[in-house]
Amino acid sequence: MKNNYGLNSIVEMKKQHPCGCNKFRITRVGVDIKIECTNCGRTIMLSRVDFNKKIKKVLMEVEND
Repeated sequence: MKNNYGLNSIVEMKKQHPCGCNKFRITRVGVDIKIECTNCGRTIMLSRVDFNKKIKKVLMEVEND
């Protein structure tokens, strides 16, 4: 599966955040990926490998020029 996510993309994760939302915005892309909950604003830092295992789908893809 080709990952079509980038900075500011909205993604849906397999497990939801304790606040009840499973939609996150990507705020940092590198070796680690930082995501922010769209409901409560808390941030989570994951390794790229863990993130690729836990992502369900990309809801909104953002083009970076």
